[in-house]
Amino acid sequence: MVVKKPRIVIIGAGMAGLTAANKLYKSGVKKGAFELCVVEGGNRIGGRINTSEFGGDRIEMGATWIHGIGGSPLHKIAQEINSLESEEPWECMDGFLDDPITIAENGYVLNPSLVDPISYLFKNLMDFAQGKKKSIGNGIEIDIFGNGSGNGNGYASVGSFLRKGLESYWELESRKESGEVNGFGDWNRKSLEEAIFAMHENTQRTYTAANDLHNLDYLAESEYVMFPGEEVTIAKGYLSIVESLASVLPSGLVQLNKKVCTIEWKPECVMGMMGSSRPVKIHFLDGTSMSADHVIITVSLGVLKAGVFNKENNSGKFKFNPPLPNYKSEAISKLGYGVVNKLFLKLSPDFNLDVDRFPFLQMVFHKSDHHVKNPKIPWWIRKTSSLSPIYKRSNVLLSWFAGEEALKLEELSDEVILDEVSTTISSFFSHKKGNGNVKFDKVLKSQWGSDPLFMGSYSYIAVGSSIADIDSLAEPLPNTMVFESTSGSPPFQILFAGEATHRTHYSTTHGAYFSGLREANRLLQHYHCINV
Repeated sequence: MVVKKPRIVIIGAGMAGLTAANKLYKSGVKKGAFELCVVEGGNRIGGRINTSEFGGDRIEMGATWIHGIGGSPLHKIAQEINSLESEEPWECMDGFLDDPITIAENGYVLNPSLVDPISYLFKNLMDFAQGKKKSIGNGIEIDIFGNGSGNGNGYASVGSFLRKGLESYWELESRKESGEVNGFGDWNRKSLEEAIFAMHENTQRTYTAANDLHNLDYLAESEYVMFPGEEVTIAKGYLSIVESLASVLPSGLVQLNKKVCTIEWKPECVMGMMGSSRPVKIHFLDGTSMSADHVIITVSLGVLKAGVFNKENNSGKFKFNPPLPNYKSEAISKLGYGVVNKLFLKLSPDFNLDVDRFPFLQMVFHKSDHHVKNPKIPWWIRKTSSLSPIYKRSNVLLSWFAGEEALKLEELSDEVILDEVSTTISSFFSHKKGNGNVKFDKVLKSQWGSDPLFMGSYSYIAVGSSIADIDSLAEPLPNTMVFESTSGSPPFQILFAGEATHRTHYSTTHGAYFSGLREANRLLQHYHCINV
């Protein structure tokens, strides 16, 4: 009788899935310990990493930055494969542009003396919330309990904390509250400061994927871990790291266009009654199926949310049979998951880069008074914060969108986007005589929210959830070391990886990388291939 080797199937060929496959192949498959297969629903590898080209420049449609080079495994890989330098231009090759120009709605160029104090305030508030500073500075003292009672309940959200910080600043600067700002029409100082503050809030929304910072949990913000050192982009593209991880895998091990619809597992099956059958069966939309002893699931939190909670129409959705335990479903429900999209625009040849290089433009929009808002600026543009070349001499510009505005962007035709963005940006440059008319002739946008393989961009800790929910999401099923009631079942039938399963590096590619290693090591230890 031929004894079957255990079979491990990884669902998803993004950073987490390919990291796990790389480790399992080198440390287990090559030793003959088990079989390995990676199934990917799309027609490419990379997941939320998608290096592309636009206007002659290399760009990233998804993940863009190595967030801190100190200790980052991705920076180490990029160094080893010589991906950090290129003869061809790439996105953010010269870092952020220096000396941004900040313009308020209807073309009022703001002096740094107006912008810098609010920018400094916002940075200090975020540094305090993230545990980087023990005081806010600016002479501001905020009741850190958030309610004045000192009972330790704290602020519910980052948004409420930031609002209190701005109000405290105004209390200290009360002499400026109602003062007019010379030459700025319908702006007074308070409305201008509030709009500058909102500009930074909108940038923060793209960092976190939260539609509203009032949805972002305050206490969890200080538990997020940042790597030290500068943030860099990858000259040869983020995809080069993914391709390096996949390069050790033999041809055919990764199967593309295999969309999973149902995962059957056996949480209460006694091992002695299993016979030679494998405990997990994966059903695909094309009608085929595959059996496995262990499945590592690396799909996005958005896909898990849709599969677990879309009861009305679960046809074709990623689902489990039997359903996941309540604690796991509750964690999926409570954790936040949002949409961030990038909008690339190519400047019309009429814009002479040699004469007038497009600046790093920070945009300040009216917050509330409908009477003073420019009616030509659509609502979906009002919560972006900047537009800038992807490097100093590029004719390709980039703007970031989060939340509802990001989803609206996905719905719009290229023609509408070109027309409305051209109108908006031209209105900001109306102060420039003879060169205020800015036109674009080509557009490219990411569409992570409407892509059924992702249904969003990355996770965050929402108000009402906590790091403990990430731990619950990451827990394998069944785990005999934790759940005595399932001790008769084959352990680790379903394992979970991906950025949303890493408690301190969620929302990042290196978090996805670490999670893939975690689950690979769990199985390697299970089969005595390594000591972890």
